[in-house]
Amino acid sequence: MFMRYHRMNAQKLSGEGLMITSTRTSLDLVEATPAGKRLPPWLKRPLPSGNGQFFTDNLLAELRLETVCDNARCPNRPECYSRKTATFMVLGNQCTRPCGFCSVPKGEPEPLEADEPDRVAEAAFRMGLRHVVITSVTRDDLPDGGADHFRQCIVAVRERTGAAVEVLTPDFMGDMASVDIVMAGAPEVFNHNLETVPRLYRRARGKADYRRSLDVLGHVKKNHPQSLVKTGLMLGLGETNDELMDVLADLRSVGCDMLTLGQYLAPTLRHMAVERFVPPAEFDMLRDLALKMGFGHVASGPFVRSSYHAGETAAQAVATGA
Repeated sequence: MFMRYHRMNAQKLSGEGLMITSTRTSLDLVEATPAGKRLPPWLKRPLPSGNGQFFTDNLLAELRLETVCDNARCPNRPECYSRKTATFMVLGNQCTRPCGFCSVPKGEPEPLEADEPDRVAEAAFRMGLRHVVITSVTRDDLPDGGADHFRQCIVAVRERTGAAVEVLTPDFMGDMASVDIVMAGAPEVFNHNLETVPRLYRRARGKADYRRSLDVLGHVKKNHPQSLVKTGLMLGLGETNDELMDVLADLRSVGCDMLTLGQYLAPTLRHMAVERFVPPAEFDMLRDLALKMGFGHVASGPFVRSSYHAGETAAQAVATGA
């Protein structure tokens, strides 16, 4: 059984307004709230220079491809596009689930495009990617949730580029046969995000189910051990430290190898509000705690997202024997 780290002995850390003592939990993630709407200094950074962003924009437009970078209004988009990388979003750009944190459009999905796997592969080839991340909207309207389309994308990318492939999938309503269809493509990394703690699921994730998502991760780890298993969490939605530590323990109990922790930023005023901007020092401490719990690799910081620097993250996880 994995240790519940919120029951650890005294720890102290000061800086950025954080103080941890033996009379409190090991981190205090929710008691402070933003004083106003302005972003704190650590969430501000200059825009990248160069023409890489225009190359990526033009290529995606030419090949009629969607990215989660655009649709989810990711704050890392300028940096990633300037580096000629992106996270491809397949199965259309209309999601069948209304999650409270996500700006991907909701509505009636379009029919699948049979040539999309080849277009993703061509984009990956022209961008020179050696690690390709493919995600999707949730397609509860499809019998397999789009699983075979994922598999086709993996095969097409590998045949065209020889690159490693990371998939970031929905939960397929807990249908493990659909999960197995994706895994028939043998992606190097299987990612499915828990996003937040169980108490916040109803507001944040709508039709999703915490236990179901854990079961998906555990199924892949048990039945497809050749792939690294990865998940991500957003911080600042109102989670408590005890809740967060319980989630990390649950993830280790199903064998999750890799973890990303990042700051939630509301894409519009219509979405869930940020309850707290988590200081970098807390992200660093969370990374250290998660590594002590047995995760093979942890990326933790205000700008960290599921696929941010995913290639480097996967390489480091392999190097540590995750």
